[in-house]
Amino acid sequence: MTEVLPLEAELENFIRRHWRQSDEVADLRQEVLTRLYRFALENRPTQPRALMFRIARNLMIDRIRKKSVVTIDAVMDFESLSVSTDEADPFETTSARQELRMLQDALDDLPQRTRDVIFMRRVQGCSQRETAKKLKISEPTVERHISKGVTLLMEYFRRHGVVRSAGKTRKSEARRDDFA
Repeated sequence: MTEVLPLEAELENFIRRHWRQSDEVADLRQEVLTRLYRFALENRPTQPRALMFRIARNLMIDRIRKKSVVTIDAVMDFESLSVSTDEADPFETTSARQELRMLQDALDDLPQRTRDVIFMRRVQGCSQRETAKKLKISEPTVERHISKGVTLLMEYFRRHGVVRSAGKTRKSEARRDDFA
């Protein structure tokens, strides 16, 4: 408690930055602290701050999966991750988690406005008109942000060896096609 409670404000800020439904922030924070407490009952964490943020990130990913609203089909082929199938082997599960982490890092790399547009269009499923209205920008600007975001995401994945360049095959991911 002496190590974790002082981090509560930092945890809440982290969740607010990464979770768009502000009415769920307090619930997420409480769930993270509860899971951390349960873990600490059995094993005293050597790095409680890192564990707390890992729990928060995994909890948010789990909630997104449960809501089944992630439709980033233009960015990534989620079916190939095998995250929703029961027959996934440990290698595929680990690989899928790494790819989701990489996707989160790639999204975090985007300029804020572009990230907001991508989130509203691809995750929340808002129309182009709704997105433009909520963000107080024009519809053509929404299109430009989507195009820019997809291009930046593709470049990010290419730099990290996930996407093959024209005429080259992927070393690490021969089992699936490019997602573009």
